[in-house]
Amino acid sequence: MIIDIVADSFIDSIKLVPFLFVTYLIMECLEHKAGDKMQAAIRGAGKSGPIIGGILGIFPQCGFSAAASNLYAGRIITIGTLLAVFLSTSDEMLPIMISENVGAAMIVKILAVKVLVAVLAGFIIDFIFRKNEKNMQIEHLCEQHHCHCENGIWKSALHHTIEIFLYILVVSLAMNLLITWIGEDVLGSIILDRPVIGTLLAGLVGLIPNCAASVIVTKLYLGGVLSAGAMLAGLLSGTGVGLLVLIRVNDNRRENLRFVCLLYAVGVAAGIVIEMLGITF
Repeated sequence: MIIDIVADSFIDSIKLVPFLFVTYLIMECLEHKAGDKMQAAIRGAGKSGPIIGGILGIFPQCGFSAAASNLYAGRIITIGTLLAVFLSTSDEMLPIMISENVGAAMIVKILAVKVLVAVLAGFIIDFIFRKNEKNMQIEHLCEQHHCHCENGIWKSALHHTIEIFLYILVVSLAMNLLITWIGEDVLGSIILDRPVIGTLLAGLVGLIPNCAASVIVTKLYLGGVLSAGAMLAGLLSGTGVGLLVLIRVNDNRRENLRFVCLLYAVGVAAGIVIEMLGITF
């Protein structure tokens, strides 16, 4: 069993390497090659970021949430775009539903609601915090992680990638061991069909920075023991390894905590609204 856990953790982590490397390479190019006009243009284009983030997040790969965390830490994207990516991230939901022969109509409805919530929340948060937007801080990010940019952008990007990969691998392994020790059934029983309370607890389970969270929530919903609202709360607050990367690369701990609370609040609020309206998928 231990070997399987180690192997799963390694496979899940290695899948992120291409996303991480490309992201860091782009960031290095922006820092060393892009002028002020190009950076200003990127900031301007970022106003539509929540739409792009909401769409990219639905793909069954948490690499986008990991990439978004890095881009936000460098202030290349806005907090609203980051929130949109995190809220729409589906992680293991889509593969599980496809493997269970769930109808295409149900899958499309769930993904559509996730994207809608993600985009709306992203734009609202960007509007609220529009005066707090900061200029790109890629150089600060490099100084924080001692990436030795003077050795070239390729080596620097590789340095960042290896560092974050090892960090994700270690934490993912620890989380997988903990979840195995506790038991997915035990975690699932905590959020069994309980009005409102189940939605609140499902949102907390979703915050677990591991693909097991989306697996538990999805399977319980398909098994008929979890309501649509609770399922949505869990899947909206789930980010795969996105939160792990954000906590590692963004050195403002208070900001990270506020963001986690915001992510949880939006996910739970959307779930409660779904419950109140009696919406099913």
